[in-house]
Amino acid sequence: MTGLAPLIVILGPTASGKSALGLELAQKLNGEILVCDSTQLYRHFDIGTGKTPPAEQQDIPHHLVDLLDPHEIFTAGEYRRRALEVLDDLRRRKKLPIITAGTGLYLRALLEGLADTPERSAEIRDRLRASAQLHGAAHLHRLLTRLDPESAARIAPPDTQKIIRAIEMRLVAGKSATEIHRSGRTPLEGYQPIRLGLAPPREALYQRIHSRIDAMIQAGWIEEVARLVKNGIPADAKPFQFIGYSEWRAFLGQKFSKDEALQKIRQSTRRYAKRQLTWFRREPNVHWLAGFGDAPEISRAAFEISNSQIS
Repeated sequence: MTGLAPLIVILGPTASGKSALGLELAQKLNGEILVCDSTQLYRHFDIGTGKTPPAEQQDIPHHLVDLLDPHEIFTAGEYRRRALEVLDDLRRRKKLPIITAGTGLYLRALLEGLADTPERSAEIRDRLRASAQLHGAAHLHRLLTRLDPESAARIAPPDTQKIIRAIEMRLVAGKSATEIHRSGRTPLEGYQPIRLGLAPPREALYQRIHSRIDAMIQAGWIEEVARLVKNGIPADAKPFQFIGYSEWRAFLGQKFSKDEALQKIRQSTRRYAKRQLTWFRREPNVHWLAGFGDAPEISRAAFEISNSQIS
């Protein structure tokens, strides 16, 4: 890797053990963690977003977490800018950057760069918001499916903000969001990414997802949501669109039962994991590992791959 600095990227679906593997490699390879997750950027939304608690971070710094208040909006371009600042700092301190990537668009923005996107249209956005209020988010998602099937496949139906932006880009630019993002990029320079992909068997992953959700509930997830509501964070704040937070808020508002909320969260999380894997399968040069990141044999294999390419 003469002339290029190594950069480890751990990618995979939710609950696949990215955080655990990142910590293991950081300890062995003098590294620090860059979290690439659009949900963990927000302060106060901790349990359901899967943040590694400080007591479990084993003195390994975790960057790009808790940057935003709930009312703030963040973009892939802003993530790239912040991540580049962290990378510069780590290089000066001779630390190995280890990215734990759950949000594919943010990872793509960092590694491949971003294309010039069309300006926002207040008129289009207002019309789409009004349509969502009148007909529901699912109506907008069906519209996006007709206009831009690839974007619709990766954006969850409840994520109105992303759906509106994708439709807006298609209408303003005459191209899909995917076509726009693939053109005119400036890739990350000076680094050689080492991509490690976690791909546990599907049924085992689903079981892990269910167990993880149960553990989050035991850790006080519902109480966390109740506290956020009590503190006055509005229902339309971006983090309340995240999986689990919207469902528990609805449960607390007596819109459906606890069991109904739990089943919705499980189903949405499984679907999200499937979308993540579909996205990450398109990443080039990935060393795929058929297991969980906290399994000893997967950890050993990841270390051997990383160490051989760093040396």
